[in-house]
Amino acid sequence: MKNSTRLLVVGGNGFIGHHIVNHALQLGWEVTSLDISSSISHGEASSPVQHVVANITDSHSLKAALQNKSFEYVINCGGYIDHALFFHGGRNVFTVHFEGVLNLVENLNRDALKAFINIGSSDECGNAPAPQVETQREAPISPYSLGKTAAAHFLQMLYRTESFPGTTLRLFLTYGPGQDLHRFLPQIINACLKNQSFPTSRGEQLRDFCFVQDVVDAVFATFNCQSARGEVMNISSGKPVSIRQVIETVQQLIGKGEPRFGEIAYRPGENMELYADISKARTLLKWKPKISLDQGLEKTIKWVKGNL
Repeated sequence: MKNSTRLLVVGGNGFIGHHIVNHALQLGWEVTSLDISSSISHGEASSPVQHVVANITDSHSLKAALQNKSFEYVINCGGYIDHALFFHGGRNVFTVHFEGVLNLVENLNRDALKAFINIGSSDECGNAPAPQVETQREAPISPYSLGKTAAAHFLQMLYRTESFPGTTLRLFLTYGPGQDLHRFLPQIINACLKNQSFPTSRGEQLRDFCFVQDVVDAVFATFNCQSARGEVMNISSGKPVSIRQVIETVQQLIGKGEPRFGEIAYRPGENMELYADISKARTLLKWKPKISLDQGLEKTIKWVKGNL
């Protein structure tokens, strides 16, 4: 283990982080998971993962946690998706997603570091026309997406001025086993499994869903791609699908459930067409998504069934 590749996953107990941790373990990497609490995911108490507790918004806490540690690869999946307005808790959300990155960069041992990946968000795109491409000017819609945008520009500045090996992977809608049951797809699956009648919007929004293992593959492709340093890349399926179509597909795969379309209003200013141009990731990383929406939904439904 002493000569194995060392990886730090910030937010390793979270949805995407957990999948990255498992993939790295399969590769034989030495994995450290840094989280805000000491809770360990079910079944991991005896795993070889080293768990470290720190708050990335607290530089002193982070410095103590990372002291005498070095990593070749780091990925930041820390923080939660939270669309709180600035005057309703949004300042704290911004702090996690921007200042958290500053603190990580400041406290990492750069001697061994080969790549630092920060997870971005499609929310950074605002109302940019679809398909959204990395060259469009960002238009954040919340303190959360502003924090993501600021972190992306910070990492690009650091790469240009000090050759810091930072990359931003801008994710669209990632889904799959292990996702919080309060998120959109698990909620729809749960309601259909229970044969409930539930309200939804008309579902005309076009969105871009990407299965979590495809995202994990993009992460490891980025680790291995020197030309990805300093870049921002969209990671998703690249295929638009309406929310209504996704709900109806879940309903058909399960065979029950009754969505009541049109009972929930669209969010004010909601971008009705949010799907990615992924040609940059295809070209630079030699990566492409492999799991179709139907395949991914079947895997997710199976997981939700077992975890209700």
